[in-house]
Amino acid sequence: MSHLLNGFAQPALQETVVPFGSLDAPAQELLIAAFAVRQRAYAPYSNFKVGAAFRATSTNIIFPGCNVENAAFSPTSCAERSALTRAVSDGYREFSSGAVVAYEPDVFTSPCGVCRQFIREFAGHTDMPLYIAQGLDERSADQPFTSDDPVFCTSIFNLLPNSFKTYCK
Repeated sequence: MSHLLNGFAQPALQETVVPFGSLDAPAQELLIAAFAVRQRAYAPYSNFKVGAAFRATSTNIIFPGCNVENAAFSPTSCAERSALTRAVSDGYREFSSGAVVAYEPDVFTSPCGVCRQFIREFAGHTDMPLYIAQGLDERSADQPFTSDDPVFCTSIFNLLPNSFKTYCK
């Protein structure tokens, strides 16, 4: 019966923390886009701004999104879902990588459970790298990260092991 485990998504990427300056240009570009859109977050209730960005597989276009809160909280839209929904609205459904930028002292802020499942929907059959960094409010869009800033490099299969995905044919 162990063959039933064959359909589970397995991480292809090892989790690690690296300095921003050691990332390749496409990863840095995603993080910078997530930082920039984070500045436009609508977070009057929590004051917890989040920015996300995803790169479309077919065109390399980056789709950014920020969190948008609501007084009723349930209708709040997370940054990750905002970015992906924007991309899907523009006709894109496959993504090669993503980034999330938020700020909490001494910890990385990874996507919530709902966003993890949402990202998984568009990861396809292969693991999707995700870059997570802290966005300091005192930094400018011109210099959002220093080369020494830590970045958590993970993937959707690491964040959501044995994830659910239907494989309709």
